[in-house]
Amino acid sequence: MTTWPDNLAVVQVRVARPTDKLEEVIAFYRDCLGLRELYRFSGHAGFDGIMLGLPDANYHLEFTTHVDGSPCPAPSADNLLVLYFAGEDAMYKVVQRLGEAGHEPVESENPYWAENAGMTFEDPDGWRLVLMPRPVL
Repeated sequence: MTTWPDNLAVVQVRVARPTDKLEEVIAFYRDCLGLRELYRFSGHAGFDGIMLGLPDANYHLEFTTHVDGSPCPAPSADNLLVLYFAGEDAMYKVVQRLGEAGHEPVESENPYWAENAGMTFEDPDGWRLVLMPRPVL
């Protein structure tokens, strides 16, 4: 399927979560991973945040922090953001950037990812990111 179903006319998707490590999370997802900064805000009802996205900006991540704190422990080792690349070369460029910034792969809870050449990393909050060398569908 290349478009949304007719009965679900979604035009944009955002995944949002809080963090107490906003600058570290920005460095991980923007500087190491390479997501583009779409928008940044501060002082909105005590919240600061950033939206990071893929090239067309229809799919993006939002990270926020609040002046009173924004604890957000990762719920499990199998709560994942999975990014599929157009080949190993593209994936390993990101793996290299992550490694140069001190982010080493971690073992996946589900062996499927490693069995299919994926690599798992933890962001500064402990949330897991899986990089896959090619789409599965």
